[in-house]
Amino acid sequence: MTHREDFLLKAYELGIIKFGRFTLKSGIESPFYVDLRSLASSPQLLKTLANNLLELVDDREFDLICGVPYAALPMATAMSLTSNIPLIIKRKENKGYGTKRMVEGVYQDGQTCLLVEDVITSGKSLLETIDQVEREGLVVHDLVVVLDREQGGIEKLKERGFHIKTLFTINEVIDILHKFHRLTDEKVKEIKEFLNNPPEVIEEKRLPLEEKKVQHPIGKKLVELALKKQSNLIASADLITADEVLRFANEVSDHIVALKLHSDIIQDFSEDLIIKLKALAKEKEFLLFEDRKFGDIGNTQELQFKRSIYKISDWADLVTVHPIGGADSLKVFENTGVVTIVEMSSKGALTDDYYFSKAVNVSENEPNVLGCVAQRKVGNQLLLFTPGVNVSALGDSKGQQYNTPEIVFNNYHTDFMIVGRGLYKAPDFKTAAKEYQTLGWIAYLQSLNN
Repeated sequence: MTHREDFLLKAYELGIIKFGRFTLKSGIESPFYVDLRSLASSPQLLKTLANNLLELVDDREFDLICGVPYAALPMATAMSLTSNIPLIIKRKENKGYGTKRMVEGVYQDGQTCLLVEDVITSGKSLLETIDQVEREGLVVHDLVVVLDREQGGIEKLKERGFHIKTLFTINEVIDILHKFHRLTDEKVKEIKEFLNNPPEVIEEKRLPLEEKKVQHPIGKKLVELALKKQSNLIASADLITADEVLRFANEVSDHIVALKLHSDIIQDFSEDLIIKLKALAKEKEFLLFEDRKFGDIGNTQELQFKRSIYKISDWADLVTVHPIGGADSLKVFENTGVVTIVEMSSKGALTDDYYFSKAVNVSENEPNVLGCVAQRKVGNQLLLFTPGVNVSALGDSKGQQYNTPEIVFNNYHTDFMIVGRGLYKAPDFKTAAKEYQTLGWIAYLQSLNN
């Protein structure tokens, strides 16, 4: 057994590659999923990986090392510690305050930088990273990649004149796993067929709301309201008394398409509150959205939905649900639009790429689901709801991370933005709601042209 084979088998035991059915960011359904982040949990393997990657470029000279966020950051750190070459950190996106730099660290114009990436597919994200790093005055000639999925990325970068080395190709990984009996003949045949005849990647264009593939009647109603009111604003009424909720709802009602509630935090919740909210919603044309975040087996969810003291099934047009219980657990929400939570906006959330992929698959195939909550694109089959939107883009001390309307509509192709503290903490609810309505709709229209 060679050193490379030994490293790969140990890394495989950590779960760096999984087999099954996975929807990738490109929209392609793949028989395998690669996630190298687990290598950071094994110091010894991380050290070995760092040495292996440095050996690939031992004949090259560079002043700095930079990992492409986020999976390659620990790899680049280990390489920096091993080689004594300074590390710089590339941000995923501008944090919106402070220095507003995309690259953090100590560096000078004209210095050369080695980029480190975990997996390369089409090469698009790497080219974007190179562009952002070079805007900071640095020069990129060399790249090292742990795994090449062999879908044209390496060739694209070489055509652009970059020197790029990879530790493994996906075919080499499959062959090694088969050689040491980690994969059956049948599974190898399936994967090789996928690799030899990869489906064409067609980047899904952002569709206007009126062209979204929405089948659920509540989803259609929501789209109709958005187009009629020229608003994609959902107001989150995270308030604890009925009077506060009613006052807030009255003030923002002209500018919203839905009012999002947490009924179980309203200390004096009552049927009278719901009667008044339903009347207001009918008059001002918006939907009632209960952010219950159901997350249990189907039978329990049905009881919570229909039999709890809040009687959610009697009044909610929309509810949020964690799809962790599987597709069958989503069938209990009759006549109500389900919005699944496939990703959360809080710092350190456990909704990683693997969970995201499985959750989106479930959501797309369940008729009760009209959309999902996420912090990235989900395609045109689902309406995308993005919380954590605030014009200031600042976070809080409890892990909440905010994005501006421009970011969520342009980068994520959001359909509806959810605004909480930006509205109910404002000195004037109505003025703030009008501002968010205007900014959100402008950002949506601009995103159609980008």
